[in-house]
Amino acid sequence: MVYYLIVCRSLTYAQRTAAVLERVGIAARLMRSPRIIAGEGCGYSVKIAERNLALALTTLARQGLSPKRVFLQNGDGSYREVGL
Repeated sequence: MVYYLIVCRSLTYAQRTAAVLERVGIAARLMRSPRIIAGEGCGYSVKIAERNLALALTTLARQGLSPKRVFLQNGDGSYREVGL
């Protein structure tokens, strides 16, 4: 299955992101960002299903919670950054 990872700048920001998405009915899983996409330091991401990306980005923009970066997680476990 294909997922998107919304990379957040802090744990608190990721918690807020997940909560906002859950309130509009989008299943959102808070997780540590994989090392390959986290860059330096530790990071947190919110994982959502592929079909929910457009609604998630619109919802987050309305709430002033723009993501730091967004990655596509392919079924084989590889990651590709998605331009916003």
